[in-house]
Amino acid sequence: MSRPARLLATLLAWTLSAMAATSADWTEQSPRDEIRPSFSRHGDALVIAQDAREGLDGWYQQTFPVTGGDFMRFSATRRTTGVENPRHSGLARIVWADAKGKTVPAAVAGATAEPEHPHDGPVDAQGRAIVAGVYQVPPKATQATIELHLQHAPQGRVEWTDIVFEKTTAPAARKVRLATVQFMPTGRSPRQNCEEYAPMIAEAAKQKADLIVLGETVPYVRTKLKPAECAEPIPGPTTDYFGDLAKRNAIHVALSLYERDGHLVYNTAVLLSPEGSLLGKYRKVCLPHGEVEKGVAPGADYPVFDTKFGKVGLMICYDGFYPEVARALTANGAEVIAWPVWGCDPLLARARACENRVYVVSSTFSDPKSDWMISAVIDPAGKVLAQAKESGGVVVVEADLSKPLVGPYNLGDFHDIAQRHRPGR
Repeated sequence: MSRPARLLATLLAWTLSAMAATSADWTEQSPRDEIRPSFSRHGDALVIAQDAREGLDGWYQQTFPVTGGDFMRFSATRRTTGVENPRHSGLARIVWADAKGKTVPAAVAGATAEPEHPHDGPVDAQGRAIVAGVYQVPPKATQATIELHLQHAPQGRVEWTDIVFEKTTAPAARKVRLATVQFMPTGRSPRQNCEEYAPMIAEAAKQKADLIVLGETVPYVRTKLKPAECAEPIPGPTTDYFGDLAKRNAIHVALSLYERDGHLVYNTAVLLSPEGSLLGKYRKVCLPHGEVEKGVAPGADYPVFDTKFGKVGLMICYDGFYPEVARALTANGAEVIAWPVWGCDPLLARARACENRVYVVSSTFSDPKSDWMISAVIDPAGKVLAQAKESGGVVVVEADLSKPLVGPYNLGDFHDIAQRHRPGR
């Protein structure tokens, strides 16, 4: 076949592919007949409904031609009724295969091209959400099967509409330069503690960092004050000071301080924008006995903040001893977790990154020689990419948030998979 003929055939295949997603050519599937739900079609809607029995599972599927190396965009509107956990029960999957329907290798050597799990958008008042994602076709794949599920949802119902699967352009790279600092303030005063970080922020900016993470309770360290004595409102003097530094250096800054809100005191991490504004704050959820005994109150929420380079979550010190905080931040969309931390087991730092497939940037006061905590940039595989080892030392690492981590034995892009399979709401 000549090159023009091949191009024409490819264009025709993609046209048919995009059109087929809106046709009636969907088949009804279930692992076993005894757990098969009911299927029906209302106009363009593909409907699955379950009775009161536990454990029913079924899906619509359709197979489309694909070409290895291309990028494909999937999108569908999902509306659920009576489904307790749409994230778990109303999932979509994209399964790659060769011409014989066999599993194909991933682009990464030694890995299998596991199914993709498109993300849920926000759910509106009618129970509707957009489920979508952009994926690169594995090199040897020639077909992709789209599955639209309802599983494990007694008395539940789902409608799938507006289904699109089409060729698209490659996502733009989202490169970010992440920085951390190893430093123990002198404690001469809360203000001087803050000022001592200024040259390190300037050095990170000189190295073109987009985000720098500083330590825990910066104004409080070594001052011999009680948390309530140095607690301040947010916004307040400390966020104003670091906001000015962030603006002067055109960099995001994360750090922790004691916050006063009425009669309550919190250990609060803040994220400041390169324009100097307060993007948001997170109140430490997991408190050690020492803070509880000093009258510090726990937070209860896991906010994630949009930045120019991606979504950032914050956690503080003792939070890292428990998997729930980093998991909740990841579930809320965090791609990078900034972690001011006085001390923790470095193995847990790596675990929080690896188990959630996110970047973790830690900044500590602990002496690296103690083998307790480290100031480091840790990648989604749990690998320490760089560590600041000297007092006042700054390290900067470039990361590309547009590239999923896919490698041997991790079941594909686990950052996506975990959103579907993790327990809880």
